[in-house]
Amino acid sequence: MKLDELKPLTKKTKRTRVGRGIGSGLGKTSGRGHKGQKARSGGGVRRGFEGGQTPLYRRLPKRGFTNIHAKTYTEVTLKMLNKVETTDVTAETLLKEGIIGKINDGIVVIATGKLEKKLNVKAVRFTAKAKEQIEALGGKAEVI
Repeated sequence: MKLDELKPLTKKTKRTRVGRGIGSGLGKTSGRGHKGQKARSGGGVRRGFEGGQTPLYRRLPKRGFTNIHAKTYTEVTLKMLNKVETTDVTAETLLKEGIIGKINDGIVVIATGKLEKKLNVKAVRFTAKAKEQIEALGGKAEVI
């Protein structure tokens, strides 16, 4: 392969040039039709405008609440812990090994799957069954 043989990944289409004579099919009014709001420069209505009718976003009741103090935890299953290569497991080691994508406010270990090796796990929370399975294999479940 040479530099002059490279081709673009997607097919390049030419930009439509409007207002360039009647032979182009998009001359004179440039595909905008005759007169009216949409034919004018800057014409058209804003997003959500419904012709003067009360728009949907004003008709619907505003309900709900977002707790700004809520904590979001990353869930880690016992099945995921089987992939760990170290014996001391923390949120940072899981992130470094690519088992989790984000730590958020800490990790929570849940008992999905079966643990197959002895591990010392440090997490914010453990489910009762997860803690039981970790300790059954001789590991430690430490709350931080």
